[in-house]
Amino acid sequence: MKYVGLQAQISRNNRKSTLLLIGFPAIILLGVYIFLLVVSNGDTAEANMEFLYAIPVVSAIVGIWFLIAFASHSALIKMSTGAKSLERKNNMRIYNLTENLCMSVGMKMPKLYVIDSPALNAFASGINENTYAVTLTTGIINTLDDKELEGVIAHELTHIRNRDVRLLIISIIFVGILGFVVQVLFRSMLYGSGRRRDSKVDGRVMLVALVIAAIVYLLTILFKFALSRKREYLADAGAVEMTKDPMAMASALRKISGNHDLEVRSSDMKQAFIENGPKKEAAGGLGGLFSTHPPIAKRIAFLEQM
Repeated sequence: MKYVGLQAQISRNNRKSTLLLIGFPAIILLGVYIFLLVVSNGDTAEANMEFLYAIPVVSAIVGIWFLIAFASHSALIKMSTGAKSLERKNNMRIYNLTENLCMSVGMKMPKLYVIDSPALNAFASGINENTYAVTLTTGIINTLDDKELEGVIAHELTHIRNRDVRLLIISIIFVGILGFVVQVLFRSMLYGSGRRRDSKVDGRVMLVALVIAAIVYLLTILFKFALSRKREYLADAGAVEMTKDPMAMASALRKISGNHDLEVRSSDMKQAFIENGPKKEAAGGLGGLFSTHPPIAKRIAFLEQM
C-alpha cells in the first residue's frame, strides 16, 4: 500500500467521517422501517405512517446518544485503560521525543498518557486539538530504544494528523448503537414486549426483525474493521515519512508482536492500539475480515520495501 500524502488522507477521512455521520443513522432508520414493514405484514401504508412517527424519535435518541458518547469519550478512554497523565518531569525522554516530532511537522503537541502495564502497546485518541492524546504503556517505553520509540510515537501522531482517531470514534459509537438495537430485539424476542399480543407482533416477526438488525450490525462491524486495518498501513507509512527510518519502525513492530496483549475494560479500545492481532496470526480468510489490524508480518514487509 502506498501512502497517499497527508492532505489527501485528511480530506479522504473528513469525507468518510461525513458519510459515517449520514450513513449510520440512515442504516438505523432503514432497519426501523423494515421492522415496521414486517410488523405490519407488508402493509406499506401502515408502515409508512408509523415510520413517519418513528423518524423524529429514533433520530433524537441516536443524536443524543452520539453527542454524549462523543463528548465524554476522553474520560471513558482513561477510565477503560487506567491511563495517567505523563508530564515532562515524569519522563523527559518521551516528552522530548514527542515534542521534537511535533515541531518537525508543525503540529500542536498532544497530551501524553501512560498505562502501567508490561504489554508493548500504544494508541492515539481525541477529536480535536484540545483532546488529542498519545498513550504509551510502561512496557513499550522500557523495551524500545529511542529510534524504535520515535517510530511508534510518529505512528500515533500520524493517526492524529490524518484524523483517523475521529473517524474511529464515530464508527465505534454508531456500531455500539446498532449493537444495542440487536440486544433489544433479541430480548424482545425471548421475553416478549407485552404489546400487541393479539396478532401481528409474534415470535416469527421478532425473529425476522432480529435477523435484519443482526445482518446490518454485522455489515457495519466489517466496515469498521476494514477502516481500522487500512489506517494502520497508512500510519506506518506516515511514521516513516516523519522519521525517515523505516527499519526502526519495522524493528519496533517485531518487538511488539506477541507482547502487545493489554487488558482494558472496553474491547472497542483495542481497535485504537498500534497492534491488536492474535498472538498467533491466522492464515487469512474469514478471520482476516474480523481483524482490526492487518497481520504484523505484512506491515513489517511493507516497511522493509520502503
